[in-house]
Amino acid sequence: MKFSFVAALKLGIMMILLPSIVASASFGQEVTEPDSDLKIARPAYKKKHPKVLFDEAHFNVHTSGGRYKRFAHLITNDGYQVIPNREKFQEKTLKGYDILVIVSALGSNRDTNPQEAGNPAFTEEECDAVRDWVQRGGSLLLVADHEPTGAAAQNLARRFGVDLRNGSAMESSPKNHLIGCPGCIFFTRENGLLGEHPITRGRNTSERVPGVMTGVGLSLKGPDGSAIVLKLADTVFDHLPSGEKIPAAGRAQGIAFKFGKGRMVVIGEAAVISGQDTGRPGFNIDRWGRHNPGIDARQFALNIMHWLSGLLN
Repeated sequence: MKFSFVAALKLGIMMILLPSIVASASFGQEVTEPDSDLKIARPAYKKKHPKVLFDEAHFNVHTSGGRYKRFAHLITNDGYQVIPNREKFQEKTLKGYDILVIVSALGSNRDTNPQEAGNPAFTEEECDAVRDWVQRGGSLLLVADHEPTGAAAQNLARRFGVDLRNGSAMESSPKNHLIGCPGCIFFTRENGLLGEHPITRGRNTSERVPGVMTGVGLSLKGPDGSAIVLKLADTVFDHLPSGEKIPAAGRAQGIAFKFGKGRMVVIGEAAVISGQDTGRPGFNIDRWGRHNPGIDARQFALNIMHWLSGLLN
């Protein structure tokens, strides 16, 4: 039922945006070709190239060559070296890498075996290996999404004191979400939901993020001392697969914290930094950012990586 609900929300958004999409195509004003907004005028890394291990070994919905291709290209253009991972996590698998990126890991293939997709995506040994690697100085970007990804990544998240709630976070206040999509939540300086952090400040005023918008994700809660980057308002409720609706007050969709000698960022919605394209002109989260004043998902993605790689303190 929950996947149907999410699908219905996304269909509703398409119906809202369809007139502008058609108009854009009719007048020849379609948004720039897919990779034009991935160019970096001044890459952060020109000589040194931090190695990014991108997980693709856990039935990931988003991969560096698939739905996260634009993100992978963006950070490659910024000087990072992206390497796909197709092995279970062990000390030797992680050795030599600076950043580990895990997005929408699942316990099984969501299309062919949906009943087990919410099973743990990682073995307990893998969770220990990742935790120890971060403790020693590695940086982890863990991205989950609406159910069942929250359930699938819970055992790994708990190793870091992070609670992922397996559901869909819905904003009941119209002023904080996209019309027709209560799960498409605005986090801006104006509404007070964008946290003050190096990730939102950047290295200078040109990298200052005015806001971002998520697109139907989960809520999470970090350990003591973690910084809330994307704060959920008290008007947000988590819709669980059981049909239960519970308050998400005090929770978040984005946090950052240091863990031992390492760093960690957890995001509760995947499309916010992916720039993924649905194949329909004008309909993807990144382009919304290009056309909505006060939204800049592209810079948000870059700042996350800059913080994880130590450029931002």
